[in-house]
Amino acid sequence: MSRILIVEDDNSIAELEKDYLELSNFEAEIAADGETGLKMALEKEYDLFLIDVMLPGLDGFTLCSRIRERSNVPILLVTAKTEDIDKIRGLGLGADDYITKPFSPGELLARVKAHLQRYDRLTGVREEQGNIIEIRGLKIDQSARRVWVDGREVFLTSREYELLTYMAKNPNRVFSRQELFRNIWGMECVGDVATVTVHIKKIREKIELNISKPQYIETIWGVGYRFKV
Repeated sequence: MSRILIVEDDNSIAELEKDYLELSNFEAEIAADGETGLKMALEKEYDLFLIDVMLPGLDGFTLCSRIRERSNVPILLVTAKTEDIDKIRGLGLGADDYITKPFSPGELLARVKAHLQRYDRLTGVREEQGNIIEIRGLKIDQSARRVWVDGREVFLTSREYELLTYMAKNPNRVFSRQELFRNIWGMECVGDVATVTVHIKKIREKIELNISKPQYIETIWGVGYRFKV
C-alpha cells in the first residue's frame, strides 16, 4: 500500500484529501505545518508528498526543496494561485506537478496515481506485492532485504533479518528454539540453541515498542516463539 504525506495547514482540506486517498486504498498521514512535514519526511518512508504552498513557518516551496535534497519520490504542490511564475518556481525546486484549489476528488486521485505509476516505471523501486510483508506497521522488503517499523528503517544483521522474515512468513505458528536454529543456521550451526534466544532479544530491541510486551514476536513459555498477527 502506497503511503502519502499530506502537508496542509487547513485541517478541513487535509482531512478531505486524506479521506479521498484512503477510499482509494492509499495510506495517508497529515502534517499541519512545514516544520512537522519536514521532520516526518526525513524520519519516515513515503511514496508521494502532497504539499500546500502556503504553509506557516516553512513554506511549501522551501519544504519541497529540502525534501528533494534527500528523496526522489513524487512531490505534488497544492496551491490556490494560478500564476505561471509560482508554478515555474515550484517545478524549478523539484516539484513534479501542481494541483490548483479547488479540485475534484477525481483530479486529485488521477494525479496521484499517474505520478506513482510514472515513478515506478522510471525507477523500478517498488517491488511486486509478493515480495513485501506488511504487518501492523512492520514492513519487510524481501527483495531489498530492508525492514521498517512505522516508516522508520531498522538495520538488522543477516541472521536477524533471516530469522525475522522466516517467522513473519509463517505467522501464528509456534516454533521451538531447536526448529528455528535448524532452519536458520542449518549445517553452519556452531554452538547451541541459546543463540536463537540472543537473536530474538536483539530483534525485539530493534522492532518492538515495548520489549516487555512484544507485539510481534511472542514467547510461548516451555515451547518457543510465535510471530503474532
